[in-house]
Amino acid sequence: MTIQQIKQQLQQIRYEEWNQLKSTLSQDPRAGVQTLIRQKERQFEREQALREDFERRMIYEREWKHKGYTRVVGVDEVGRGPLAGPVVAAAVLLPDGFYLPGLNDSKKMTKSARDAAYAHIIEVAEVGVGIVEPAIIDEINIYEATKLAMTEAIHQVGEVDALLIDAMKLELDIPQQSLIKGDTLSVSIAAASVVAKVVRDRMMEEYDLTYPGYGFAKNAGYGTETHLEGLRRLGVTPIHRRTFAPIKYM
Repeated sequence: MTIQQIKQQLQQIRYEEWNQLKSTLSQDPRAGVQTLIRQKERQFEREQALREDFERRMIYEREWKHKGYTRVVGVDEVGRGPLAGPVVAAAVLLPDGFYLPGLNDSKKMTKSARDAAYAHIIEVAEVGVGIVEPAIIDEINIYEATKLAMTEAIHQVGEVDALLIDAMKLELDIPQQSLIKGDTLSVSIAAASVVAKVVRDRMMEEYDLTYPGYGFAKNAGYGTETHLEGLRRLGVTPIHRRTFAPIKYM
């Protein structure tokens, strides 16, 4: 076979078939073939590492299911720290057999990876989204607003047997486990993190059109220099959190 034909064959090969083919190709003295072998080996190593990481981060879901809790929902929020915009929470019940390599804390993923993961999660999982606007945040404080958004998201999912929550405890009569940095420890929480961030980022992009000059499409309402300069020049908008500094002093 030509090197191009071998390359095409390797594109179709499954991991289970690799060792046998590798043994055959290793006898080929051509440098191009040996390069293809090394490239394929590195690809399988990366894929295996991703799978092992994914399986490791399914441990909490498996523990709850082993106890008989079949509908285990991951919960996370985005937007506790910004000066503007809502706090958004998501609750996600992943289907059995779910696998999405690279799914992790949404802040560690690229925008394109988040958008692709979001589209897949929305398609295959049961998803709820809770949104609490700035006026309510100012009224009840950001901590209570976060719990309210999470509770709203959970109620949208339907029947829930147990909750995996990122660093929060909710006053709900549902068995739950709070995990510090849960979006890096649990696939379900990571999925909720991605949904919440994509929903909120898209909302802030829309707000950027309504309230130009603050850079909302890029800073998502966080206190960047562009945002602070916008506040100095243009003042406070209806989506700013008036109990947050420096806005409360303006």
